[in-house]
Amino acid sequence: MDFLPISWRLQGKVALLAGGGEVALRKGRLLHRSGAVVNVAAPNVCDELRDIVVQSGGSCVDRAFASADLDGVALVICATDDRDTNAQIAGLAQQRGLPVNVVDDPSLGDFIFPAIVDRSPVLISISSSGASPVLARKLRAQLESSLPARWGRLADLMARFRQPLKEKLDNIGARRLFWEQTLDSPVVEKVLAGKDSEAEAMLAAAIESADAATLSRGEVYLVGAGPGDPDLLTFRALRLLQKADVVLYDRLVGKGIVDLARRDAELVYVGKARDKHALPQDNINELLVHYAKQGKKVCRLKGGDPFIFGRGGEEIDLIVAEGIDFQVVPGITAASGCASYAGIPLTHRDHAQSVRFVTGHRKDGSVDLDWEHLVSETETVVFYMGLVGLRQICSQLIAHGRAGDTPIALVSRGTTNLQEVITGTLNQLPDDIEGREIHAPTLIIVGSVVSLHPRFGWFKP
Repeated sequence: MDFLPISWRLQGKVALLAGGGEVALRKGRLLHRSGAVVNVAAPNVCDELRDIVVQSGGSCVDRAFASADLDGVALVICATDDRDTNAQIAGLAQQRGLPVNVVDDPSLGDFIFPAIVDRSPVLISISSSGASPVLARKLRAQLESSLPARWGRLADLMARFRQPLKEKLDNIGARRLFWEQTLDSPVVEKVLAGKDSEAEAMLAAAIESADAATLSRGEVYLVGAGPGDPDLLTFRALRLLQKADVVLYDRLVGKGIVDLARRDAELVYVGKARDKHALPQDNINELLVHYAKQGKKVCRLKGGDPFIFGRGGEEIDLIVAEGIDFQVVPGITAASGCASYAGIPLTHRDHAQSVRFVTGHRKDGSVDLDWEHLVSETETVVFYMGLVGLRQICSQLIAHGRAGDTPIALVSRGTTNLQEVITGTLNQLPDDIEGREIHAPTLIIVGSVVSLHPRFGWFKP
């Protein structure tokens, strides 16, 4: 993160604009809307900017910048049409410890202006960290078209009822849950429809009947995080992740997904690497119950889908026994996600009429599988967690009748920017990767559909 996004209260503070043209005017409008006193120093100042200066209670000097203009100001914006002049002003301001913005030249200043979606008091700031202002404006335009203009009215309504709710509920967690439920209630539709008095009555009634015990009841969300790409999260998964007080995650969940959690959520790593467990499975199960019994909303993020080789059934078992409320959110399982990103259709009328998912090792660490039922030439077989047993998997398939030249693919860190797809045949691939560093998580795909990988591959990390 190159810049820290902050919201800065400028009411009554003096902002200096060095420059009097169109660029300075755009910044002057923003400063005036924020309540700042706008001072301008420039040989030529446009009429509208002069009006802004007067309305804000500032002063305008019709000359080039002088160091005395920095006296008493809170921030400085350099908006002249000369880079050397801007750099000189920025340097003088920084010597005094004043924050500086240099328009169209972020490297010279301390802060930049984001693109803004204004639904006051709700403000959404979008920044490309100066890399592409056009992209930021494009994103702002998309948000402008999708956010109703009356969101600000809703924020004002909620602000008026914050104190009554605080008097009703002294628990901050219960209050937060109340507002989350309110935002999913008909109150929102009433405000957006312009029926403010009806919305106010509904909100008052809801506060009157609010019950802290009910709102503070713990709950567990078992959420499938998909195979790695954050874009593959479902809407429901994202909503519950951002609602959780505590997030338990493992090594199969990408950092980009964990970063989507609420900023104040407690993040607990419970990752398991091969033969190295940060926490045994039983302890993870107990931890979910521990947090839920504290009245917290607990999100257990699972790589892929919780109920496909994700031990979701084991984790839910104790939760059910303890009588704790829970939700299960399916995720895109690794077989589907990795195969798609690798350009390998798991079924194809000319290659495979069925697909089978199996685990590459069992609970005891063995690779003792029902090999006789895994050798059909018209079926794709996907092995989860099979890297360590790859040589045994290949030899057993061949021993039970699968042809040695059957195509096989090893997908490492699938759907991420680090994805690697290694293809070969059953009788060659183990030797081909001998001594190579293959990064987990990995997925093995066996079947003639693998031959389509070069043609159908589309994802280029």
